[in-house]
Amino acid sequence: MSVRRLAEEAVQPASFAFTEENAAWARQAIKKYPEGRQASAVIPLLMRAQEQEGWVSRATIEYVADMLGMPYIRVLEVATFYTQFQIKPVGTRAHVQVCGTTPCMLRGAGDLMEVCRSKIHPEQLHTNADGTLSWEEVECQGACVNAPMVMIFKDTYEDLTPERLAEIIDEFEAGKGGEVPTGPQNGRTFSAPQAGLTTLTDETVFFKESRDREEKARARAAGAEAATVAPTQAAKPKTDAIETSPAIRTPSKVKASPAAEAAVSVKAPAGDKAAADKAASGKPRSHSGKPAEAAHAFRSPELGGDRPAVSLDDPNRPAAIDRPAQPDDLQMIAGVGPKNERLLNELGIYTFAQIAAWKAAEREWVDSYLRFKGRIEREEWVRQAEALARGGEAEYVRVFGRKPR
Repeated sequence: MSVRRLAEEAVQPASFAFTEENAAWARQAIKKYPEGRQASAVIPLLMRAQEQEGWVSRATIEYVADMLGMPYIRVLEVATFYTQFQIKPVGTRAHVQVCGTTPCMLRGAGDLMEVCRSKIHPEQLHTNADGTLSWEEVECQGACVNAPMVMIFKDTYEDLTPERLAEIIDEFEAGKGGEVPTGPQNGRTFSAPQAGLTTLTDETVFFKESRDREEKARARAAGAEAATVAPTQAAKPKTDAIETSPAIRTPSKVKASPAAEAAVSVKAPAGDKAAADKAASGKPRSHSGKPAEAAHAFRSPELGGDRPAVSLDDPNRPAAIDRPAQPDDLQMIAGVGPKNERLLNELGIYTFAQIAAWKAAEREWVDSYLRFKGRIEREEWVRQAEALARGGEAEYVRVFGRKPR
C-alpha cells in the first residue's frame, strides 16, 4: 500500500472555511448521528470540503476536526487512508482518473495514460503548467463492460479511444467540460451490445400487457372480441366437508336436505302447533308460527351438532326476521365476533333492535343455545344493542365511554 502524505507547506492554504451553504449542509449532516457519535460524519464532511476546494488541505483537516471535536490525527488518518481524498492540489478544471484494472488495461487503458502524460504531465498527481489539469491511475470504477474508461470528478466517460480522450481533455481545458456527453463515447446505449440488441428484442414475450394488446388487436382484426371463458370448477372436488357446503352461506341459495332438517328436530309435546305444522308441511316454522328461512330456521348436524339440545320451536326463542337489505354490524357489540354474528344470523337475528328487545327468557334461550354460560348478561348485549339502535356509535360512546368494537 502506498504512503500518502499531505502536500508541501508551500502549497498549503493558511485557512479553510465552508461556504455558508456548505456550512448549513454540514450541520444537518452532523445531526444525523446520535449525541457522542458526531465523528461518524467525518467522511461526508471531508468529501464536501474536497468538492468545494478541489482537494483536502491541512487547514481543511483541522477545520473538520474542530467541527466534530476530534483529534487532528484521527481526521488525518481518514484523509490519508482513503484514496478518494485528494491530499495534494489537482486540476481546477479536470482531474482525470484512468482505470488501470485488468478489463480496462486489456482494452487500451495504457494508451489513455500515455495521452494524459503527453497532454497534462508526465507524472501522476501533478498539475499542468496552468494548474487546470491533472491525472492519476486508479482501481476499478465499475464500468468494466464499457472499458476503457476514465472518471473526471463525478462523471464517467467510457468506450474511449486515445483520440477521443485527447478531445475530451482539450474541451475541459477550454472550460467546456460541461458540454461533453458522459457515458459511452462510441454511440453505445449504456452497456448494451455494441452491435445492437441480439436478445430480448421482443418485449411481447415477457410483458403481459403487450401480450394482451396483441391478443385484442388480433380479435379486432378478426371482427370478434376475445372469448370469455368462465372459471373452471374442475379443481374443486365435491366433498362432505361442511366448509365446502353451499348451504352454510349467508344468505344461502341452497336449501338443506330434509334429512338434515329432520336430524335436528326435537320431538315436540302433544299439541305443539309449530311441530305439527312442520310435520304436515315438511318445512320448519318459527315459534311465531311463520315459515322460517332455511338460512336461520334450523341448525344441521354439521353446523350445530355440538350445541345443547334446546328446541328451536321453544316459545322463548327470539323472533326471527328475513335478512334485511342492510343488516346491522352485530360485531360492534362487545362479545360478538365473526362466528357469533354468523350464528345469530342463522337464528334470524340481524339488527340491534332485535337484540335490544330480548326479554330475560329470550336471553336465557340464546345463552343456552350458544353455550355462553351467562355471557350475554355479563357483557350487557341488550344494553349495548339499545345504545347502538338508538344513536349508533356516538350514543354508544356516550353511554359506555368507549368506542364499540
